[in-house]
Formats: sequence, C-alpha cells, structure tokens
Amino acid sequence: MLEVTDLRAGYGGTEVLRGIDMTVGAGEIVAVLGSNGVGKTTLNKVLSGVLGCRAGEIRFDGKRIDGAAPKTIVEAGLIHVPEGRKIFPNLSVRENLELGSYRRARAHRAKNLERVFIIFPRLRERATQIAGTLSGGEQQMLAIGRALMAEPRLLLLDEPSLGLSPLLVEELFALIKTLNADGLPVMLVEQNVMQSLELASRAYILENGVFALSGAAAQIRNDPNLKRTYLGM
Repeated sequence: MLEVTDLRAGYGGTEVLRGIDMTVGAGEIVAVLGSNGVGKTTLNKVLSGVLGCRAGEIRFDGKRIDGAAPKTIVEAGLIHVPEGRKIFPNLSVRENLELGSYRRARAHRAKNLERVFIIFPRLRERATQIAGTLSGGEQQMLAIGRALMAEPRLLLLDEPSLGLSPLLVEELFALIKTLNADGLPVMLVEQNVMQSLELASRAYILENGVFALSGAAAQIRNDPNLKRTYLGM
C-alpha cells in the first residue's frame, strides 16, 4: 500500500529525515517507534502532504504522491489521525464526524456514520454534544471515527495513546487490532513501545532522522540487546 524510498525532509536549513526507506503492505499493522524529536511527526506530515519532501519518492498503491496536495492524498484513501486529535472543538460530535467525509466517501456518509456509532456507542450518546467538552479518551474516539468516515485504505495513527489512561490505551489498541482484522492496513506511529510491538507485525525504530532498526516486531521485542540499545530498556 505504501512505499517510501530515500525520503528526505526538514524545515529551513535543518534536515530532519535523512534518507529513509519503508513499506506498509496490505493488511499489515506497521509500527514506527521513537522518542520525541527523532522525526516521527515530520514523517507523518510528509506522508499527508502537509510538508513537502526534499528528495525521495512516496508511492501509495503504486502511484506517486510525493508533491501531491493533502486533499489529493485524502481522496486517494491515505487518512491521517494527527497527534493531539485536532478535532473541531466548537462543533458537535456529529458535525465533526460528517466533516470526515468531506473529501472522500460523501455518498456513504449515513452508512459510515452508523458504522462509527456502532464501533463507538459513546459517540452516539454524545452526538449533539460540543466536541471540545468531551474527555480526552472520547476525543480520541472522535478523531478515529472521523477518519473512518472517509473509508480509509490506509490509516495513519499519530501517537493515538498520548495522554490516555492505561485502561483506555488497552481499549484503543484492541480497537486497532479489530479494525485491522477487518482488512484495514494501519501505520501506527507511537512512543508506547512495548504495546505497539505486541500489536504490529513489523516495526521501524526511528532515531535522529533515520531508521536505526527495522524488522519483525517479535524480533525487536524479544532481543534484549536491541531493547537496550534502541529503546532505552
């Protein structure tokens, strides 16, 4: 679904991503892990078209999208749930969800809205509530629900567990597993290392703008030397 080759990007005179290669296959959960400041958010912005790349190629379902406008990338089905949720706080839950289908799957809005309400019954209960008054966990549900309204072909989740209680994190990761079991490929960008490695099939460890390590998630999770060297454990 996604193929990134020798990707370079940054801000001003600073190069943040220094030539990275990665893939996400159909049906996979692929984790991109690393601490703050290593380039995870920059990678997400480039994949979503919000930030241009300086070199390299990005192919989504075989077609190049590096240089494409964000709306074009959304229309293709690569849907990004940003860090911090980025909901519209002054709109209702329903209005936030409906905006998720603004560029893609508008004809299926009613069907997809019902699907989101089945996945997240709490959002149905709060459909008319102003989104900014929701709890942090409910706002994360809303952000993911809004993404599902666009019928994603690849879901990019940026730090979805950030700020959530351990119980809500468990529920979130169970949801991601369920969505993937229904055929949705997921690229999970996280600092929550061990739970991400338990969920993903493959993982990349981002360090100072390059992938210091990549491979099967189980291999990375179980190797004590790799944990100590790259994950600080």
